[in-house]
Amino acid sequence: MPSLKDLRNRIAATKATQKITKAMQMVAASKLRRAQVAAEAARPYAEHMGKVLGNIAASVAALDSAPALLRGTGATQVHLLVVCTAERGLCGPFNSAIVRLARERANALIADGKEVKFFCVGRKGYEQLRRLYAKQIVEYVELRAVRTIGFVNAEAIADKIVELYEAGAFDVCTLFYSTFKSVIAQVPTAQQLIPPVFETTDAVTEAGGAAYEYEPEEEEILDELLPRNIAVQVFRALLENTASFYGAQMSAMDNATRNAGDMIRKQTLKYNRTRQAQITKELIEIISGAEAL
Repeated sequence: MPSLKDLRNRIAATKATQKITKAMQMVAASKLRRAQVAAEAARPYAEHMGKVLGNIAASVAALDSAPALLRGTGATQVHLLVVCTAERGLCGPFNSAIVRLARERANALIADGKEVKFFCVGRKGYEQLRRLYAKQIVEYVELRAVRTIGFVNAEAIADKIVELYEAGAFDVCTLFYSTFKSVIAQVPTAQQLIPPVFETTDAVTEAGGAAYEYEPEEEEILDELLPRNIAVQVFRALLENTASFYGAQMSAMDNATRNAGDMIRKQTLKYNRTRQAQITKELIEIISGAEAL
């Protein structure tokens, strides 16, 4: 049975932990709003760019002159999985959910006889994936030193993906990240980047019956915009991840603070009962000694 000193130390340690989790919750809450605004602001641009490229690509996808990033290699043997996670933990199942989705996709592809490679963005995803797929990780980008995610960070990642594709390292590239819905809801998402999968829309119908004429030609526009689209989609994924991380951390620290409060109440009750039992025992010993005299 623990002594009163041990119980006091436990209560003090739990209170100190509660102060830390409460502070982390408040910090995450203060950063969440800005991250949420940034993520929501990036969505319309990324979605509209996908629609525009989809309309242009629809007219040239079947041509031999179509850009390599659009038509792909013609094979689906080698898959590159770009897994974006956070640099830190203490955010509940946020990182594990993204890695689980990527791992399930990798296992399914391997079962079909495909070759799988990983491109890890973020320390937590890298640490989890290297336990099972250390030899299949071809690239790792750490963003720990980056205070604010910018387009330049996404552009550097996109350039590396394009370099690997041009070197023939893979046939299909899929991006994994978490889409921010709310503080308590972050949805792990998989998006194919190469060859891109666009929503099928009718450009003429959307334009009210007008037909577009492109200057320069569609192939030249796609040569310029397809690599940029990869950077835009990666940038959106990083922003969604940042908002999702702070939302998950806020929720996790709130739960930890509540659990610490429950532990403090239970430990305090145990401390009071133990102290009362010791006092009662001492009184009984005093009374018994007095009667013996």
